[in-house]
Amino acid sequence: MKKIMIIAALAASLGACTAQEERVGGGALIGAGTGAVIGGLATGRAGGALAGAAIGGVAGGAIGGATSPTRTCVGRDEYGQRFRYDC
Repeated sequence: MKKIMIIAALAASLGACTAQEERVGGGALIGAGTGAVIGGLATGRAGGALAGAAIGGVAGGAIGGATSPTRTCVGRDEYGQRFRYDC
């Protein structure tokens, strides 16, 4: 159990403060690992672990992409007014 907690903590730290593409990949990796563990424990079979990994990977990737923050910068127009734009 200790090994699983250490691996989960390391995987969670990989998903922090990265670009959107990296967050999608990290979310998919974390989701697949978590899904495999849950699927394997729930069914006691390798097929359950594979199904859990597939479902968790897709869900983790979708959640990672949806929760990534957009980067905005602040600039000034020709009149000196501040405005925000995507970097």
